[in-house]
Amino acid sequence: MKNVSDEMSELMKKKNLNQNYQQLMNSVYSDPDVKQFLKEHKKELSDDVVKRSASKLYEFVNEKKKLKDGNENFAKGYQPTLVLSDHLIDVSYRPTQALINKQKQEQFASRIKSISMPKGIKKASLSNYDQTADRAEALEKSLDFIESYEDNPKQFQQALYLYGPFGVGKTYLLGAIANRLASDGFSTVLIHFPSFAVEIKNAIGNNQVGGKLDEIKTAPILMIDDIGADSMSSWIRDDILGVILEYRMQNELPTFFSSNFSMDQLEEEHLKINSQGDDEPLKAKRLMERIKFLSRPVELNGRNRRNK
Repeated sequence: MKNVSDEMSELMKKKNLNQNYQQLMNSVYSDPDVKQFLKEHKKELSDDVVKRSASKLYEFVNEKKKLKDGNENFAKGYQPTLVLSDHLIDVSYRPTQALINKQKQEQFASRIKSISMPKGIKKASLSNYDQTADRAEALEKSLDFIESYEDNPKQFQQALYLYGPFGVGKTYLLGAIANRLASDGFSTVLIHFPSFAVEIKNAIGNNQVGGKLDEIKTAPILMIDDIGADSMSSWIRDDILGVILEYRMQNELPTFFSSNFSMDQLEEEHLKINSQGDDEPLKAKRLMERIKFLSRPVELNGRNRRNK
């Protein structure tokens, strides 16, 4: 496989550039970056070395021009840079700022996995969080969690149980916390629990329940959105949610929740009664103990932001 320098040398010959070699190299030597490089390394570069590196200098100028003109260069996403290598001039290719930004965005996106969550959470930001008197505590405690977790991610940090009426920004706040954590290098999984429950039921026939459950229960940070929105069967409550929370409690993994119910309401009006109407207070209490261990309640109020 030919390297780019060989190709440049052949190109120079094919275009009969040798006849106009001096004119060509004059344009190369007049390039500001070439001039600056030769000036900086004047003591290290003899005239003979500069001549022997002509094809490298030509490569650098030619590839740089392609990039400037918006054309695809030799190494897509990389920009040429002159370097010294083994006492000769060489060309190194380094990532462009556009490629660096793209890679950062991809890394950022990979740190947040969402299941059946609204698209808007991808743009959720704590800096854009509408701070009113009835939402200030939630924002303050969110920032406290982020600071404590990032200072010591291996130490257990109790997360938040956000509760309040429809549309006050509970889901948005979860997304904003996840995005801040992602920008600082920490991974989060967000699930809309009613939708996740349906997905788990559908996975039974494909033997995929275990894999989906493992992914959720082992997440470094888990956010369970809209818990209590739909009635749940004893199986979903005990063998899915119960297993997730038991694992996370035993391993002290941060777990957020959002709900329209307070903790007491969630226990009495939702978890205690299964989808068949059976009253199972002990199972509900057992589950609530895990939720209370993992999170502390924070109430959100205010206007319904879905109705503008």
